[in-house]
Amino acid sequence: MAAVEVHKFAKCITCHAWSRDRSMLAFCPNNNEVHIYALLQGKWEKLHVLQKHDQIVSGIDWSARANKIVTASHDRNSYVWNLEGSEWVPTLVILRLNRAALCVKWNPRENKFAVGSGAKTVCICYYEQENNWWVSKLIRKRHDSSVTSVAWHPNNILLATASTDGKCRIFSTFIKVVDAKESRTGPFADSKFGEQILQLDLSFSWSFGVRWSPSGNTLAYVGHSSMIYFVDDVGPSPLAQNVAFRDLPLRDVGVGFDCNPMVFAADLHGIWHFIKFLGERKTTSSGPKYGSQFSEAFGKLYGQQKHGLNNDANEHSRSRGRVHENCINCIVPLGEPGSSKVTRFSTSGLDGKVVVWDMENQADLSEYL
Repeated sequence: MAAVEVHKFAKCITCHAWSRDRSMLAFCPNNNEVHIYALLQGKWEKLHVLQKHDQIVSGIDWSARANKIVTASHDRNSYVWNLEGSEWVPTLVILRLNRAALCVKWNPRENKFAVGSGAKTVCICYYEQENNWWVSKLIRKRHDSSVTSVAWHPNNILLATASTDGKCRIFSTFIKVVDAKESRTGPFADSKFGEQILQLDLSFSWSFGVRWSPSGNTLAYVGHSSMIYFVDDVGPSPLAQNVAFRDLPLRDVGVGFDCNPMVFAADLHGIWHFIKFLGERKTTSSGPKYGSQFSEAFGKLYGQQKHGLNNDANEHSRSRGRVHENCINCIVPLGEPGSSKVTRFSTSGLDGKVVVWDMENQADLSEYL
């Protein structure tokens, strides 16, 4: 087992985020509140309950350096929370949305954050010193459906989005009053705010999670058709690959409805493969099981039938002892900001658990780390 910490905090958890030193945890227990727990004398104790939203909180992110929490909700609002003394004080962000806010992420420099929404728009928010409030600039008319996930490139300018229109897109978010000119490097240095750099049409189903590698050279996103897509050398001539698997779809990169983190890695030739379920003792082969598109589609359908009938053979094919008991809907990398190597991460799901995973001591993964 690679799970090093397992905590049961609620009946269901929508999303979570950690403080920089991982001594405090913020999560939404599937309602309009954010609960903050602290590790005190070896026990997790509830310290704060953030109550400002009117509907379910769909996104939380905790800035490592500035120690600010940003939340987004189905009530179409976002708040930035500052710790003043012993209380968290909210500041309303002007989003100008007419649909639910679905996700939120700070950029690496923590001077902007992005909010994806059901209004087919992305809000790029920044602090306006003159008026002492958070404002937003909108990327409009680029998506054909809800924006379900956002991910910042390490250069603080490029933003990747995933949408239920099945596409993954990359935009420039350069804002003159916020971003330094020296941050505009690479082939897209002259791009303007909201300019679409790249559109990936690899998925024929909803797209959910999207993530950049720490180096920014590889982009990954997932589709609802039990597919994950990898794009290397993001630029004018990107190299795209898709990996199909027989198991249930992913909800974010590496986690989803199988209730078990999935490990993918590239071999020496740069070809991506599924390696194993992290929470299982048995390693799944990436050989014939993950073959052609046709065999994958057939195998996926057959596997779902067996799963639906609670077939013993299907249960035997998955090693028992999974840590999560329901869909994993949130994954958070644990490491220093800007680190080129991340071996720990945490997950939360509909079972109300927060689990910390460690891949460094996995003998069968050592060659990939």
